[in-house]
Amino acid sequence: MRQELMSLPKTLAEDVARNLVMVARLLDEDPELAYDYSRVALRLASRVAAVREAAGFASYATERYAEALAEFRACRRMTGTVDLWPVMADCERGMGRPERALEMAGAPEVHKLDRAGQVEMRLVAAGARRDMGQNDAAVVTLQSPELASNAVHPWTARLRYAYADALLAAGRGDDAREWFAKSLEADQSGSTDASDRLAQLDGVAFVDALDDADDEQPAADEAAAVDRDDVADSADTGNTADAEAAAGENGDGEDDEHRDGEGRKDREAGDAGEPDVDLTDEADPTAFLDDPFKEPSKNTEG
Repeated sequence: MRQELMSLPKTLAEDVARNLVMVARLLDEDPELAYDYSRVALRLASRVAAVREAAGFASYATERYAEALAEFRACRRMTGTVDLWPVMADCERGMGRPERALEMAGAPEVHKLDRAGQVEMRLVAAGARRDMGQNDAAVVTLQSPELASNAVHPWTARLRYAYADALLAAGRGDDAREWFAKSLEADQSGSTDASDRLAQLDGVAFVDALDDADDEQPAADEAAAVDRDDVADSADTGNTADAEAAAGENGDGEDDEHRDGEGRKDREAGDAGEPDVDLTDEADPTAFLDDPFKEPSKNTEG
């Protein structure tokens, strides 16, 4: 790719290279964003085969199969290679033309593919058979020396997985379980969900502990709310009792005050015969000196 970009001016080549790097980084994580970067690179250098190939894979990842097929065909014309033949056939499948994909699977170009390319072509052809409802034919299509080999290659897990899935579609559940297990053994990178398919066949259900905790939390909150309400009710009951007790005490205080008032009246009646002390301003301001227990006049100074 770097070799191809050397045909461009230096600054342009750098801009195109940056966009292609972003396509490669984002293709699996964010295909739509990778597609946007590929379109920028395509506008900058549409005559570079590597750019057309990157744009094709970005379109393929976002299921824009017509665009992807056009880019792959342009790249093939520029390079003259057949490496993209299987993915071009899969684009035909994506566009709803499985018959065309089967025709490509029987074309002379297939014989020019390397071993990995031929395995990919088998996978596409089997998928086309299944698209047409020919599940048994899909099983036969995948039966090959590569499937029977015990050696593990980059394509082994996917090939075994596709074979197991085809067996299951054909109603051969026991055989499908065996090949899902074989796919799991060869799947060192986790490229398939063979473990989940095995669990489904065995009737194993996985429960997310975090979801259970979320379900239990509302119940705990509700119980806590009930406890708080009980405490509040108890507090209200205690406050009512205290208020009643206070009211009773106030009532007793009123009775005591009434009795004190009557006592004062009796004492006043008993003291009626004694001479009153004149404490008005007209009284002698020095009178209290004769009797120090008498209260002085308010106007007395000193």
